[in-house]
Amino acid sequence: MEDVLVLVESRLRTALGEPDARAAVTFLGTDRIEVLRFVSRDDGDGDNGDVVRYATLGMSAHPMTDPTATLADPVKGPRAELLLSVRAGVADTDKVLRALAVLAASPQVEGVVVAPGASLDLGGPLWPSAPFSSVLVAEPGGLVADLELDPPMDPVRFLPLLPMTANEAAWKRVHGARELQERWLAHGTDLRDPLRGSVTLE
Repeated sequence: MEDVLVLVESRLRTALGEPDARAAVTFLGTDRIEVLRFVSRDDGDGDNGDVVRYATLGMSAHPMTDPTATLADPVKGPRAELLLSVRAGVADTDKVLRALAVLAASPQVEGVVVAPGASLDLGGPLWPSAPFSSVLVAEPGGLVADLELDPPMDPVRFLPLLPMTANEAAWKRVHGARELQERWLAHGTDLRDPLRGSVTLE
């Protein structure tokens, strides 16, 4: 387990640089989950300031198990860590650390498999006064490449989280993740803006 997490942290540092902060959260009956904070310049076309990226470390220590499975395999199964990117200095987003740890612990606590297209709901704001209480799990590979592990272990996938407003989450439940993402794209939605409102859903 420790070897996997060492490799995961090395991959995060290679892709995102050195973390400038980290925090650890432990929930009853689960392993410790850490959240690392990275700051980088905006990599878009404009000069929009710094981007803060939060990455979990610890979720991939164990494979996720299908809740319908009768027996959990301690080696085989999907492994993942979570990534969240927001614009720096706009909102008090550092309070998202515990929320991310809760989401990262959900496979251990609730027996769920976190995969692209899924919605994860916290039941409260991602950070104080955030207009988002849930996230859409996006496809991996864009920011941090998958980490291959020795067979028969599955690779670790680094899954971006896209914050959703309540209206967007409700719309996604009806129309699906792909349709919501296409609507964001069509309207030029800045998904890193921690204060943004809902995209037009009519």
